[in-house]
Amino acid sequence: MAVGNGGAKKVVAPMEVSVEAGNAGDAAWMDDDGRPRRSGTFWTASAHIITAVIGSGVLSLAWAIAQLGWVAGPAVMLLFAAVIYYTSTLLAECYRTGDPATGKRNYTYMDAVRSNLGGPKVIFCGVIQYANLVGVAIGYTIASSISMRAIRRADCFHANGHADPCKSSSNPYMILFGLVQIVFSQIPDFDQIWWLSIVAAVMSFTYSGIGLSLGITQTISNGGIKGSLTGISIGVGITATQKVWRSLQAFGDIAFAYSFSNILIEIQDTIRAPPPSEAKVMKQATRLSVATTTVFYMLCGCMGYAAFGDAAPDNLLTGFGFYEPFWLLDIANVAIVVHLVGAYQVFCQPIFAFVERWAASTWPDSAFISREFRVGPFALSVFRLTWRSAFVCLTTVFAMLLPFFGNVVGLLGAVSFWPLTVYFPVEALKVYKPFSG
Repeated sequence: MAVGNGGAKKVVAPMEVSVEAGNAGDAAWMDDDGRPRRSGTFWTASAHIITAVIGSGVLSLAWAIAQLGWVAGPAVMLLFAAVIYYTSTLLAECYRTGDPATGKRNYTYMDAVRSNLGGPKVIFCGVIQYANLVGVAIGYTIASSISMRAIRRADCFHANGHADPCKSSSNPYMILFGLVQIVFSQIPDFDQIWWLSIVAAVMSFTYSGIGLSLGITQTISNGGIKGSLTGISIGVGITATQKVWRSLQAFGDIAFAYSFSNILIEIQDTIRAPPPSEAKVMKQATRLSVATTTVFYMLCGCMGYAAFGDAAPDNLLTGFGFYEPFWLLDIANVAIVVHLVGAYQVFCQPIFAFVERWAASTWPDSAFISREFRVGPFALSVFRLTWRSAFVCLTTVFAMLLPFFGNVVGLLGAVSFWPLTVYFPVEALKVYKPFSG
């Protein structure tokens, strides 16, 4: 930790001189760790969480409930909500080591594990966390292209009828999304994307609300509620093995839809200094965010299942469970794309910070890494421009090679949920039991 912190201090000094030169030596502009004063609040933390949680995964929940049925489906969603809230409160307490208000800060999830557990668990945490974040970036690139293609197909169907296949490649849309991300990736750090998270959170509610409204309308049109107590039945086209596999994938989809522990500490590091303590603010933000998302998930997932029953698509808007009104579907899919632009940044900023801290500690005297240039109100770094652009290009290429969003979502949720959301917070509690309330 000492080495990591030392590297961080070496990079902050030269970089901040160019950006905050007019305030050098002014303690009012610095926090207790010597870094620029954090400005995050309960509302910005809530926006970050909602942006991370209410993602495009909400659109697969109707399919997930279809695999589990009316009994197990909602029960599993409530179970995951309770687990994610409880373990998130444990993890929030690990942001500072020692005193909840004045103890040493842990800037990342890895730092928190290092301070409380240490040993090989730190490496294991880092591998799981950052592999998950990279996977999410790839998944969101795929999801954005699906929504953009859905806009084109909906307009094509409206103009030419459903007999027209309206086929198109997803690659141009992935490239377009990647170009947009190259621009937004130049935002220096997590604390400065609060406005993007707020926009993305609003978009989340927009397309979730549209999906919910369409589900209610379809259910009324059907004249009743579809579905069964136990979900999709074994029979024609569905074997017992497929039923088990689909049920496990449904668990993964729900886990992915709730997961944000992999960036919780990084979000907490944007909150302004006490009082109240960062842990208290983070727990309040978590409480609001998990409650809000659970209500939306229950409504969207259950109404989607009620509307389509066992035939619920794995993506409620782009799987063409609905075709009309096409203009409303276009609005929903545009909202998804805008949300994914912000969500991509929320999940990638921790990766950017990790690599840049490592580079600064490895080559502390390199002007290529530490120097920043002023372009109007913006501070640009050649290293940041080079490496972040390369990262976006890499995730875009991988997305082109893995165009199966449903499978990616389930895999990410299954692999990362247990260690990051449950194991590490509970293990840390055994070592460190402060609980500031």
